[in-house]
Amino acid sequence: MLKKYPDKVKLVFKNFPLRNHKFARKAAAAALAANRQGKFLEFQARLFKNFNRLSDKKIQEFARELSLNEEEFQKDMKASKILAMISEDIQDGERAGVRGTPTIFINGRLLRQRSVEGFRVIIEKELAKFKKGDL
Repeated sequence: MLKKYPDKVKLVFKNFPLRNHKFARKAAAAALAANRQGKFLEFQARLFKNFNRLSDKKIQEFARELSLNEEEFQKDMKASKILAMISEDIQDGERAGVRGTPTIFINGRLLRQRSVEGFRVIIEKELAKFKKGDL
């Protein structure tokens, strides 16, 4: 959908580290630290693919795979701005009724059918509203 509507659709990612996942908060900080070096999506993809095998060692492995400046990466993972952003995202998620990850909203509407077709249907409905001035 991002390719189909590059000027009309924007992806916004919010962190919602699950309390019962030992490395979730650290993983969120790592992804945001990677973002400071322009590698958020790549890092995030590795985190989701390996969600059940995360460790400090694995996070460092991802940083090396992506050729991140490891010293900056380590510093950024502990940066107060990044930690505050994660806390704010959690609060936003709780207010929106998020219970797990990933959870997807399109213009504030929870996406229940998480398929390409599900995305297309809701995005096109929202774009139609925009054209009519209903948004």
